[in-house]
Amino acid sequence: MPDPMILAAMVALLVVIGALAGVLAGLLGVGGGIVLVPAFFYAFGTLGFAGPNLMQVCLATSLATIIVTSLRSVLSHNKKGAVDWSVLRGWGPWIAIGAAVGVVTASALKSTTLQMIFGVLGIIVGLYMAFGRPDWRLGPAMPSGLRRAVIAPVVGFLSVLMGIGGGSFGVPLMTLYNMPIHRAVATAAGFGVTIAVPSVIGFLILPVQAPPPFTLGAINLPAFFLVISMTLITAPMGARLAHAMDPKPLKRVFAVFITLVALNMLRKALGW
Repeated sequence: MPDPMILAAMVALLVVIGALAGVLAGLLGVGGGIVLVPAFFYAFGTLGFAGPNLMQVCLATSLATIIVTSLRSVLSHNKKGAVDWSVLRGWGPWIAIGAAVGVVTASALKSTTLQMIFGVLGIIVGLYMAFGRPDWRLGPAMPSGLRRAVIAPVVGFLSVLMGIGGGSFGVPLMTLYNMPIHRAVATAAGFGVTIAVPSVIGFLILPVQAPPPFTLGAINLPAFFLVISMTLITAPMGARLAHAMDPKPLKRVFAVFITLVALNMLRKALGW
C-alpha cells in the first residue's frame, strides 16, 4: 500500500490540475491534453513515480479524460447544429486508424523519446496559436480522396503521441481549409472521440513498469476520475470568464506558456 501522505499529495495535485484544465478549456477553448500531459508528468515525477513508462501513463490518462470531455462537447455543439457530420464521417475512420498506430508506436518508444516528441509538437502548436492568422488558407474545402487518406491518419497518430484530442491539430486544419471557426471547434470535438476511444482501448492492455498507484494498464484511475470531476465544475467558470473578457490576448499568453512548457519537456528529455 502506498504511503498515505503521498496519496494525499497526489490527490491534492490532481484536483488542482483538473480545476486549472477545466478553466483553461472553458476560457480559451483549448483541449485539455495539451495541459494535462505535462501537468501529469511533473506531478507524478515530483511524487517519485518517475517510472520508465511514465510518459505513456500521462498520454493514456489524458486521452481517457478526452473521451468524456469530447463526448460532452460534441453533443452540446450538435444541439446547436454546429457539427459538420459529413467531415466527421469521412475523416473519423482514417483518424481512428492513425490513432491505433499511434498507440502501438507509443508503447514501443522510450518515455524520453515521447517527451521529445511532445516538446517539438508542443512548440509548433504554441507558435501557431501565437502567430497563426485567421485568413490563412490551404484550400477552399476539406480534402477528400487520397489527400484525406494521408492527412487524417497523421492527425490521429500525432494526437496520440501528444495525448491530446482533436482541437490542437483539427481546428487549425479545418480553418486552413475554409471552415468557419465555430464549426471547426464543434467538429474537432468529434475528432477527439475518434482519437481517444481506440487509443484508450489499446492503452488499457499496455503493460506498464512501476506506474503510479491505482493504474489500470497505462491509465491512472485517480487522475482520470478527479480531473473529470473538476473539469465539470470549472469549465463553466472558464466559459463565463471568456464572455466577460477578450480571450485573444489570453490566447497569446497561453501560447507562450505552452511553448515554454514544451521547451522544458524537451530540455528534460535531452538531459540538460
